[in-house]
Amino acid sequence: MTTSRTHSIDVAGCSLHFSVRGHGDPILFIQGTGVHGAGWKPQADEFAAQHACIQFDNRGMGMSQPRGAKLTIERMARDGLAVLAAAGFPAANVVGHSLGGLVALELALLETARVKSLALLCTFADGRACARGASLFWTGFRSRVGTARMRRDAFLELILTPEYLRTADHERLARELAPLFGHPLESQPAIVLPQIAAMRHCDLSARLAELASIPTLVLSAARDRIAPPALGHALAAGIPGARYVELADVGHAAPISHAALVNAHLREHFSRVALSITRPTPSEGART
Repeated sequence: MTTSRTHSIDVAGCSLHFSVRGHGDPILFIQGTGVHGAGWKPQADEFAAQHACIQFDNRGMGMSQPRGAKLTIERMARDGLAVLAAAGFPAANVVGHSLGGLVALELALLETARVKSLALLCTFADGRACARGASLFWTGFRSRVGTARMRRDAFLELILTPEYLRTADHERLARELAPLFGHPLESQPAIVLPQIAAMRHCDLSARLAELASIPTLVLSAARDRIAPPALGHALAAGIPGARYVELADVGHAAPISHAALVNAHLREHFSRVALSITRPTPSEGART
């Protein structure tokens, strides 16, 4: 059984809460909007036997309170770097989901030498391009109004596919997901709107070529309503040598709903990185 150590550090007006589980080549996990660090449990369960899995609550989320400094993507990236340093690692493999992928990109641009590899899941380089569709806006609005059941079901529709939900017991599913999200699904944390505002003020598309030295996996979900595959394609195309993978019939919550499949791709990615004597040049990259 792997051990888990919890810590907190004061950074820019916030007591950042983080945990380190396992030992070995470190992985820094960065979570998305409205989800605390324990949302990476399906991945930590898989990788803690061979890796030090670092999970943290983004400022204003979970146990990382108070929010402190104004929320920006750069501020969140510097938080991640501070957590990595406090955990005692000069560098790590960095995995980000959704908003966390945008934060991971900013972190890598700030301190490229501290990033062994990037795995960018269901994410994008341009926060402004995310979630512009009218139907998505309506579903997101429904997740904030009405009865608790209505809000819960609208949120589930946002992150999972209709086929997945058709045979699921929604009440049971919500109970199982609540510990991973860090809150009941019908009740979104106050920090969500500032997180979305920070995301929509960040576009890193023009700087992606600066990450050519970092082995990168971009994974999209074909049925993702928040980060459609077109955004993943654009992200992968902008990073020389990045590998692109698209999961069929999967929604935005892929790391949770299809953890085994996502973990298999992550394991292959980490193995490629470990076997590399030097980081690949743009001409050496492969796309799948």
